[in-house]
Amino acid sequence: MRKLISTALMIAVLVTALINLSSCEKDAGKLPNIAFKTTAGYTHADATVASGTPVLAGITASKAESADVLKTFNVSKSIDGAAAVSVTNTTLTNGDSYDVDYPIVAGAAGHTEKWSFTVTNRDGLTNTVSFTLTLN
Repeated sequence: MRKLISTALMIAVLVTALINLSSCEKDAGKLPNIAFKTTAGYTHADATVASGTPVLAGITASKAESADVLKTFNVSKSIDGAAAVSVTNTTLTNGDSYDVDYPIVAGAAGHTEKWSFTVTNRDGLTNTVSFTLTLN
C-alpha cells in the first residue's frame, strides 16, 4: 500500500512537472537600451549641414536585463540610400553600459548620409538609433 501511494505521488509530481515545462514560453529577451545624447552640441535628429561640417553624435547604451550584457557597438553609414557600410565596430568590455561621443565630418554636397548606431547584447539582440544628414 505504501509503495502504491509513493508511486502515485511520484507520477503526480512528474505529470505536474511535464505540464509546467510544456507551458513555459521561451523568454524573448529585451532589447538593449540605446539613445542619443540630446544636449547642446550633439546632433540627434535629421539635419541639413554644409559639406565638411563637423557633427558630433553622442550615444548612451545600457543592458536591459541583468544577464544580457552589451557585447558590441557598431556605427554604419549609408550614402544616398545605398546599403549601409560599417564604419566602426567596437567590442565592449564593460557590458553594463556604454557611453561615447562620435565625431563625424559631413561628406560631399548634394548627398544624404544616414548614420546608424547599433548596440548588441549577449543574446544577439540589437537596438539602433539613426539620423540622416542632408549635405549642401
